[in-house]
Amino acid sequence: MRPEAGAHLWDAAEAARLVYEFTRGRTMVEFNTDLIIRSAVERQLEILGEALNRLRREDVDTGARVPDLDKIVGMRNIIAHEYGDIDYEIVWRAATTSIPELLPVLDELVAEARRTAGI
Repeated sequence: MRPEAGAHLWDAAEAARLVYEFTRGRTMVEFNTDLIIRSAVERQLEILGEALNRLRREDVDTGARVPDLDKIVGMRNIIAHEYGDIDYEIVWRAATTSIPELLPVLDELVAEARRTAGI
């Protein structure tokens, strides 16, 4: 693992954790009607996608270990550039289904990066 990968992985894991926290215990109706929560989730998904995009550019091998990396970066691009066309059902599913599955992978990669760096 390249040394700079650790920072990108930490950013990605932190953003994913915040998405999980923001949506935990909420319904899709609450998500859709609460502009603050929806905006917070969108922002963290942007950060997640950008961090993983940088990871994939700087450390291809580590990036390849992140499941659905291309989809995550694609969602980031839609949120950032096609904001008028966001499908919030897809965002909700990603936040409540994909993120909980992604978190352990990111946490393990962060731990590996720390071991590699001797931290």
